[in-house]
Amino acid sequence: MKRLFVSLYLLLCLSILGIGWTLDSLWHHNVNDTAAEDAPFLALATILADMPPAERAQHLKSLDNNQALPMTLVDASQVALSSNEPLGGGKVFTIALDDNKEMRLVRIGEQVLMAGPLEIDPRESLRPLFTLFFYLMLAGVALVWVWPLSRDIRILREATEAFGRAKWDTRITLSSRSQVAGLADTFNEMARHISALIDNQKHLTNAVSHEIRTPLARLKFALALMPGYCGDGSDEERRNAFLADMQMDIKEMEQLLQELLTFASLEAPRETPLFEQCNLSALARQTIARLQSLNPVPISFHGPQTDAIAPADPSLIERALQNLITNAQRFAKSSIDVRLILEGDSWLLSVTDDGEGIPELDQAKIFEPFYRVSSSQNGNKGHGLGLAIIKRIMQRHKGSVSLESRPGHTCFSLHIPAKGQLHSQS
Repeated sequence: MKRLFVSLYLLLCLSILGIGWTLDSLWHHNVNDTAAEDAPFLALATILADMPPAERAQHLKSLDNNQALPMTLVDASQVALSSNEPLGGGKVFTIALDDNKEMRLVRIGEQVLMAGPLEIDPRESLRPLFTLFFYLMLAGVALVWVWPLSRDIRILREATEAFGRAKWDTRITLSSRSQVAGLADTFNEMARHISALIDNQKHLTNAVSHEIRTPLARLKFALALMPGYCGDGSDEERRNAFLADMQMDIKEMEQLLQELLTFASLEAPRETPLFEQCNLSALARQTIARLQSLNPVPISFHGPQTDAIAPADPSLIERALQNLITNAQRFAKSSIDVRLILEGDSWLLSVTDDGEGIPELDQAKIFEPFYRVSSSQNGNKGHGLGLAIIKRIMQRHKGSVSLESRPGHTCFSLHIPAKGQLHSQS
């Protein structure tokens, strides 16, 4: 809006100065020439003032008789101005008459030299027209600027009202020369972001209701059977197994809610992420050592002998790597390979397994929330949020995640920028 105000202010000021100066110059050069007309009259009055009063009338008679400018000498006491302004020497006074004529007077001692009656210059009547023309031009210039602005603001208002009526696909299209083009672009970016959030919320709501329905149904069924398993005389082993199944259902819902909270926390990127110098090599070794004890499939690591430093959030990078290794442990047949190498300005952290691979049709959708690939080896386990969380973690770090898969070889790669802005935590 500051740009809008400055442009309007400068336009109006420059227009007033330019048009006013032009019209004023035209007026002074072509219309307002009374000073030039009064000069001969004042010169004659100066000559007469140097003569004795008795010779002045004789001198006027000796001059050529100019019918267009009749002049006479009268006694000063016979002349009175309607404004009661006294006649002063050296100054021409003009008196307008009723018949579009005027008289000019100049005082010479005790006498007054009178010229006229004279026809009033017809161009004098053009002054109001010039003034009117000036303001019309000024209004026209302002209209040329204000009308497109008013039109664009109206479009913005209508788009905002439509968006408020839940028309999430509303967008604004303005000319790049519009004064509010930046505002329209900001609105479109906001509308795209809000539309994505609302679509994502609907998707999450539908997915959560579907995912949580199964464990809830099992719990309801278990509650209905509880009297038979937990009543008097029930078998203790069957009762313990029954309660363990209920605990598993509760744990499954807890895991789902935990992943949902993590996914939601990564939904909106922070303006200033809290990154620190992260040693990716040490982080990878620690994560592998912790997860190796949970699965017999061996995990090998190949990385630089020195520290691999990158600006990152260690907890998020560890979460992403943990998700990849956990997935690999589910599908790997004999080995898992973790590699860390520097490629250009990014660290490439990859996890490779020798499982059955991911079908090509599923690879484009595998990073979407709640999307799961049916596997003959491991069924349809999980909630389908692990890879979606990894994708958002990489977006938070201005990086990316990629997939390469074929039968017997599946490789997920994290591309982590090696350089970036650091923000110290306080």
